[in-house]
Amino acid sequence: MPSHPGQGAPGPQPLPGVDAIIAVGSGKGGVGKTTLSVNLAVALAKMGHKVGLLDADVYGPNVPLMLGVSGQPKMVGENRIEPLEAFGLKVISVGFLNPGDKPIIWRGPMLHQIVKQFLGLVEWGHLDYMVIDLPPGTGDIALSLVQSVPLTGAVVVSTPSDVSLQDARKAIEMFRQMKVDLVGVVENMSFFTCPHCNHEIDIFSRGGAEKMAQHFSVPFLGSIELDPEVRKSGDGGKPIVLEGENSPHAKSIFEFARRVAARVGEIKAGESASVISIQ
Repeated sequence: MPSHPGQGAPGPQPLPGVDAIIAVGSGKGGVGKTTLSVNLAVALAKMGHKVGLLDADVYGPNVPLMLGVSGQPKMVGENRIEPLEAFGLKVISVGFLNPGDKPIIWRGPMLHQIVKQFLGLVEWGHLDYMVIDLPPGTGDIALSLVQSVPLTGAVVVSTPSDVSLQDARKAIEMFRQMKVDLVGVVENMSFFTCPHCNHEIDIFSRGGAEKMAQHFSVPFLGSIELDPEVRKSGDGGKPIVLEGENSPHAKSIFEFARRVAARVGEIKAGESASVISIQ
């Protein structure tokens, strides 16, 4: 059907049954964004919430490895996709569709279509939270996501190093330009505790992400320690938060998850208040 003059493209469409959509992004790679996305989603599930995890990092879909799950999603009904499940999460990833080391060469329109299909054709059911792991940088995927669904907010992951912070500032500005609320900034690999003397070592400096958050008037969501156990658990397909809130290796990530949940609640409350005032 031809479009009428002045008729614009359809705007973002809500996902039925999904209460909050959280994008996790970073200005650059290598800051542990996917590790935090996976552990955030599992932590929220362990806190009693219904959670979905969408791996939108089509260039490096590492979520299947970090969750220890593989297989082809099944088709249900007419052209609907059933997500895989792991540790209480509903999960979808391009890594399920293209396992192994063979790369997929994506063009812009293809990226937009895969994002739309993962959002609109997957049987997500009711979710309290959908966590979306974005590719690093400020490219097509983030734009497609914002055009497709109304994001509740975005989490920006950075290490405290100046190089990482420089790119994280671009990510913050990207979300602001796209009118996406900032859930906040989290500092990953903030410090390392020597296992022999318990002395804390600032390998990548320390506190830079918190200062950046203050500069941009964005909530600071906490500091995550550089911990070899987190890396081992991710490589082994068993996220560190499975050890529980009392684990010294998982404690800071649970604190981060609680702050994210609280901040999302604030954003949604503000949206509700705005709707009431308009009415």
